[in-house]
Amino acid sequence: MTTLTEYKKEHKEDFGREKIDVLYEDENLCVIYKPEGMLSVPYPGSHNRTAIEALELIMRKKGTYSAKHRPFVVHRLDRDTSGVMMFALNEGAQKKIMDSWHKMVTKRLYHAVAENPSNGKELPVEGLIDDEIAYNAHNIGFVPKPQDKPSDTKQTREALRNKNRTHADGEGPSIFERNLTVRNGKAEFKTITARTHYKILERGKKWSLFELSLDTGRKNQIRAHLASKGYPLAGDENYRAKTNPFGRLALHARTLEFDHPYTGKHLEFEVKESDDWLLCVQGKLKGRNIDMVYEKNGGQKKHLQKQIDIQKEIATRPTKKQLSKMNFIQQGQAKKR
Repeated sequence: MTTLTEYKKEHKEDFGREKIDVLYEDENLCVIYKPEGMLSVPYPGSHNRTAIEALELIMRKKGTYSAKHRPFVVHRLDRDTSGVMMFALNEGAQKKIMDSWHKMVTKRLYHAVAENPSNGKELPVEGLIDDEIAYNAHNIGFVPKPQDKPSDTKQTREALRNKNRTHADGEGPSIFERNLTVRNGKAEFKTITARTHYKILERGKKWSLFELSLDTGRKNQIRAHLASKGYPLAGDENYRAKTNPFGRLALHARTLEFDHPYTGKHLEFEVKESDDWLLCVQGKLKGRNIDMVYEKNGGQKKHLQKQIDIQKEIATRPTKKQLSKMNFIQQGQAKKR
């Protein structure tokens, strides 16, 4: 069976060379659109381009990159998740943003297309999933059942020894290593809290379109929570999805709204997922197969560029306070931007 990665290597034109789009930038932070298939930051053993490296390259070309003015991580998106994300542009901003993240971020919404449960046990239209999450030896999150235990393997025993060690490459313990504990001489999963609010926007015969927001930002949180309720995301091989109508994981970080940590200005960024997602759920999309996303790639790029242009225009609009300090001509010019 061909994996999604193998398929993309053969059919996706920009595989391994994905590009980001800058939606907003000032001296302290930057908001970008990250495409699916791109890591947010490097991890040991990977040589693929990452979002932070792509942003560094853009800054170098503009001459704005320096040791003190460069991208710093404040949050992440999974490699196969597309959408809006933020970077700090200096160490002070990184600390300020991370310390006030839950206060400054006022809205962060994801959209996802998930397969309907095969057992017929549907979720209510909206609600909260707050099951705790564990991580397996592949660092993939899941909601464990009471009887689930780590396999007694060489890898598990080594992970227990490495729980508090720094590896030779300078990296700390893996997520699997950090989330293991020992009871009565045997390894056990150590679970962590996770809270996902969801709303089902559209139910179809095969799939449902979800809108989701997070109280906690755990790795794989949405994927693990929905899969535990019988709703694996379309295209999600790790959670045993049976369909792949878009040739990708159907998870998109659509909306990010926050109060700027330095100016206090409220900024809103939204890049919509392809209209194909809703049409597919409604059963109105013809040719539902893995090739579809690449056959229609040109149209999707135009759709994305339109959304990015809109967000850039909104983000650079002057505030009422700024307008009040301008003369009549300056106000007119500013409103035309």
